[in-house]
Amino acid sequence: MKQNTIFETLGKLQVSDKTQKKGRFSYLSWAWAWHILKQNYPDAQRKVYENPEGVPYFTDGKFANVKVGIIINGLEHIDYLPITDNSNRSIPLVKITSFQVNTAIQRSTAKAIALHGLALSLWIDEDTTKCWGTPDAPPKSTDKKKDTDKYTIQINDPEKWDDMMDYVVKWKSKGLTWIINNISKEYIITKEVENQIKIKLNGKGTSTKKTTKR
Repeated sequence: MKQNTIFETLGKLQVSDKTQKKGRFSYLSWAWAWHILKQNYPDAQRKVYENPEGVPYFTDGKFANVKVGIIINGLEHIDYLPITDNSNRSIPLVKITSFQVNTAIQRSTAKAIALHGLALSLWIDEDTTKCWGTPDAPPKSTDKKKDTDKYTIQINDPEKWDDMMDYVVKWKSKGLTWIINNISKEYIITKEVENQIKIKLNGKGTSTKKTTKR
C-alpha cells in the first residue's frame, strides 16, 4: 500500500476552523500551524537563519527579509519573507523594529510549513493582491488604515501577546498615549487589552510564557 507523502498528508488536513480573517484574506496563525504540524510530525524542526552578526534577518542596506526553514523527516523547505508593514509594503531598514522582525519570522514560519502542504491554498493570490501596488492601481496612503485591515490583538494571543508586552516595556518612557497610538496603527486594541497595557506600565501584566517551578 502506497504511503502518503508529507505534502499529501498535510494537504488533506482541514484548518478552516483555525483561520483568522484579515481584510479579504484568511490566515492560519503560526501557532496553530506549528501545533498541527507537531501533532502529525512530532520530530519536525524550525530553523530561523541569522546573518554573520547573529541578527535574524538579512538586508541589502535598504530593506530586509527573514529566512525560516521547516524540517520534516530530513526534508527542509525554506521561506524568504520581506519585513513588511500591515499593507505588505517593505519597511525601510532604519525604521524596522524588533516587533516587526518577530512578526515576519512567525509569518514566515507559517509559510514554510505551508510549503510542506499545510493550508497552502490560503496563500494563493496573497502575493499578487493589489496592496503591493501596480501601475494601474497606485498604492494608497497607509497613514490611516481601516479597521478591517488590522489584526485584533486578544489577551494571551499566542502569536502577538508577549511581543506586544515587550514593546510596551521597551517604550514605557513614552507613556500610555504614545504606545497606544503606535500599536493602533497596525492592530485593533480592545478596552480589555488597553487595561492590560496600563497594568503593564505600572509594573504588572499578563504573559503567555510558561514558567517552570523549581
